[in-house]
Amino acid sequence: MPEIHTHTFSNGLTLVAEPMAAVRSLAMTLLTPAGVARQPEAQQGVAPLLAELLSRGAGGQASRDFNEALDTLGVHRSVSAGNQHMRLGATLVGDNLDAALPLLLSQALSPNLDEKELEPSRDLCLQEIAALEDDPQRRAMIALRQNHFPEPLGRPSDGIAEHLKALTLGDVRSYWQSGVVAGGSILAFAGQLDWDKLRDTVGELTSAWSGAADDVKPTKDGPRGYTHLEAQTEQVHIGLAYDAPADPDEASMLQRAAVSVLSGGMSSRLFTEVREKRGLCYSVYASYAGMRDRGAVLGYAGTTTPRAQETLDVFVGELRRIAQGVEADELQRAMVGTKARLIMQGESTGARAGAIAADLYVHGRPRTLAELAERVDSVTLEDVNRFVADRLVKDITAVTIGPERLNFPE
Repeated sequence: MPEIHTHTFSNGLTLVAEPMAAVRSLAMTLLTPAGVARQPEAQQGVAPLLAELLSRGAGGQASRDFNEALDTLGVHRSVSAGNQHMRLGATLVGDNLDAALPLLLSQALSPNLDEKELEPSRDLCLQEIAALEDDPQRRAMIALRQNHFPEPLGRPSDGIAEHLKALTLGDVRSYWQSGVVAGGSILAFAGQLDWDKLRDTVGELTSAWSGAADDVKPTKDGPRGYTHLEAQTEQVHIGLAYDAPADPDEASMLQRAAVSVLSGGMSSRLFTEVREKRGLCYSVYASYAGMRDRGAVLGYAGTTTPRAQETLDVFVGELRRIAQGVEADELQRAMVGTKARLIMQGESTGARAGAIAADLYVHGRPRTLAELAERVDSVTLEDVNRFVADRLVKDITAVTIGPERLNFPE
């Protein structure tokens, strides 16, 4: 396996890159500390608004000229506001990096933040919030995160409409200056690259970038418990969450294995027991969300009003029943699926750039595919069963959306 290179510049920016000899493409991920958790309490929406404006002209080029230049180079790109970070992503043919990189980095270093682009950007952000009324599944999961995670880590990525309407361009500029900074930022590349040349080029382009920001710390616990949001619909949306090991914890792989048994495919327990055998719902799943200092298992089920109570009862029952143990064939299927996803990720430059950037933030270092595969292979049935027996599923946070409140199982 090729070496994954890292270098931290004097301004605090960390560069990480994984050469992939068999590809011609190159992917970039920039994580910079301007996520939604950093927003001022009364400006929840400034992060997604900034994300929209970053792609509307930079380095003195107007929005149309800027985007035409990147399109001409065949660059596929995105900007989004996550929890702790603003994420800028791009994929391109590696041969075009020299021409594309100054443009891509200018989005963070010298965005135009043009007054005439403010209202169109605000309108798009407000449309995202309004669309939640037509997407109750997403609305349920947003409410679930708000209730389960501590403030400000559970904030919705779309913001709050009233806050968005009141934001000025000065607010956006101030947020960019405080959050899009070199110290605490991670710039990752994967694909066709020359490490020495890349390091020198990035160093030159970012030499004037300054500032630093630490992680945002929790201020108060989420309310947790059971919350019902009334909606006169024929469908009921159920979101469930409970605590799990943080991603750097050695037990996180055992948690991933247990969740894969629950929700790793069409032969998984939730799909089989809740959907197939009983026909209770049209959708059901669980996933592990591992972060640097905490983790959670998040689950969802979508059903009809007459079947809602039974769906909730069986859903919670299956989450708790796993403490009784996992069968050997269940674990084998789960880990084969995990290994397959890992292999497919290894063939995608975009996935690898995102993965090594996240690894550097969460684990303090990038991890190779070989190391990750070894972790998967090291999981044993005895270890998983010991883990699920020791970590009983309790203190579940629940959110339902529908016409009637349900009775949460004891």
